[in-house]
Amino acid sequence: MSEAHVEARQGNLPHDPIHHKEPLHASEQDYSPQVLEQLRRDAAEVISRYPQPRSALLPLLHLVQSVDGYVTGRGVRFCAEQLDLSAAEVSGVATFYTQYKRHPNGDYTVGVCTNTLCAIMGGDQIYEEVSDHLGVGHDETTPDGKVTLERVECNAACDYAPVVMVNWEFFDNQTPETTKELVDRLRRGETVTPSRGPSRVCDFRHISRVLAGFDDGLADEGPGAGGPSLEGLRIAQEQGWRAPSPQEAADDEPDDTRSDVEPEAGEQQSSADTPANAPGERPESGGGEPETGTSGRDTIAGTDADGGKEGQE
Repeated sequence: MSEAHVEARQGNLPHDPIHHKEPLHASEQDYSPQVLEQLRRDAAEVISRYPQPRSALLPLLHLVQSVDGYVTGRGVRFCAEQLDLSAAEVSGVATFYTQYKRHPNGDYTVGVCTNTLCAIMGGDQIYEEVSDHLGVGHDETTPDGKVTLERVECNAACDYAPVVMVNWEFFDNQTPETTKELVDRLRRGETVTPSRGPSRVCDFRHISRVLAGFDDGLADEGPGAGGPSLEGLRIAQEQGWRAPSPQEAADDEPDDTRSDVEPEAGEQQSSADTPANAPGERPESGGGEPETGTSGRDTIAGTDADGGKEGQE
């Protein structure tokens, strides 16, 4: 870790990165009338998609995040008012999911996957070098407000490991050098193109609005699944493999897997197949004879049913 990185972590630099443990802001300042009017129109459209209004909480949190850049106190109050929830209920959700930010986020969230496969393929090295290069750690933002760095558990793209995501757009088969170049271009304001998907990476507020359910027309732009993702399909087609239909699967099921098959004589029977005891009837022991003597509770207590010590005459 570089000396500058250590000092930034300790708060000794004049431009200290935003602290990752900062709580939700109180944000007593209300939205302007114009912003509030637009928020209400958008919220009404989102809520109309759900049979129960409270089911719209997740997209509404993305909506207020698209306006404020993170989930503010006033955003929490807005969601609570629209959905007839308490502020505590909304805050509980906002602080549970990592896509909802508790403090100002950078224009670009750069997530480096460090889960098992990506880590083995170089993800840990990428994260460490980029962290040193930017002078920030996990969930910290560069002083210019451009990049927030995250260590991600899985980017769901193991076939392209190691993978980096920028505002949830894929950058495949990365190296420390290519990722450092990527964040430098983002900080310079250059347009960057992901490996798959749209032709450009949009900023954090833009993508938050998309996650709230407002289409930006870019969903079907650019390549989707690539060669590594489709390799299994290619092999299956070459070999003539196909998945059985539900009827074929049912016809191939062995008869002895049915629950109505009687066990052979002496064969152990599962508890699921054992008839329930009648009211007041004591459970049978493994030998099939009714149990006598101490109960389980008496045994735990160390006494028999008559109050005497076990083992005494």
